[in-house]
Amino acid sequence: MTKTPLTLYLAAPRGFCAGVDRAIKIVELALEKWGAPVFVRHEIVHNKFVVDGLRDKGAVFVEELSECPDDRPVIFSAHGVPKSVPSAAQARNMIYVDATCPLVSKVHIEAQRHADAGLQIIMIGHAGHPETVGTMGQLPEGDVLLVETPDDVAGVAVRDEGRLAYVTQTTLSVDDTADIVAALQARFPAIIGPHKEDICYATTNRQEAVKAMAHKCDAMLVVGAPNSSNSKRLVEVGARAGCAYAQLVQRADDIDWRALEGIGSIGITAGASAPEVLINEVIDAFKARYDVTTELVETAQENVEFKVPRVLRQPA
Repeated sequence: MTKTPLTLYLAAPRGFCAGVDRAIKIVELALEKWGAPVFVRHEIVHNKFVVDGLRDKGAVFVEELSECPDDRPVIFSAHGVPKSVPSAAQARNMIYVDATCPLVSKVHIEAQRHADAGLQIIMIGHAGHPETVGTMGQLPEGDVLLVETPDDVAGVAVRDEGRLAYVTQTTLSVDDTADIVAALQARFPAIIGPHKEDICYATTNRQEAVKAMAHKCDAMLVVGAPNSSNSKRLVEVGARAGCAYAQLVQRADDIDWRALEGIGSIGITAGASAPEVLINEVIDAFKARYDVTTELVETAQENVEFKVPRVLRQPA
């Protein structure tokens, strides 16, 4: 039977970023150095395939430090943790390794610097997301106020309108964040922003590639986890940029083939915590059903690399 022709647009950059790469490497090196089990507080990155793979190697994933024994190493996830977590680990004399993405750590340092200068912080982020919890937890409760939408800005009760700064979660939609920043600046003209954008390079690059691809394709799939903020933002960006059908899938098995009937082109990208093996699995699923012509839509090249902590570069 003759297969229907399909143009498959493949976004570049897509998938793993340097912070995710480093976090996974930290767990693997910790297992090599100390043996199993190694405990990990929260999913190291938001991807079930990655987490299951590390679990098979001997990583034990828990939500709280209280679930970890004193005598085994614990790793903090790439999303970052409140200051109280390493303090509690130190109090218990635990070996711990912080896998917080360096770009998230930059936001932590920024928030602390503003607080030291006597400024109150407004954080743009998603309530309950581990990165937001970690950043807000760098300072005493009440010192960081959270806004999620431009409408939230009107209701924020600040100590002093002239002494404010804002920081953002690193995985937000660039366009949505710009709207919230504009609302903050309109209400608080003296508010201080970051020297350099808090939204990380990988989030920005993946969103730009989706925008470049969206108008070309009848449908778009984003490979990523439902609890991955940057993956969900890619779906939203694709829809807003003009793609009629944009969906998140974790694996090829999740593809809704009936919804894709009659398409002539598909765009494929992946969130920063999705491995290339899952992207290839989705591409192979299309090749099994269609006569696929692949076109790369490249908007940037990435060569960022973050070193693992020194403790893992030293012998046990």
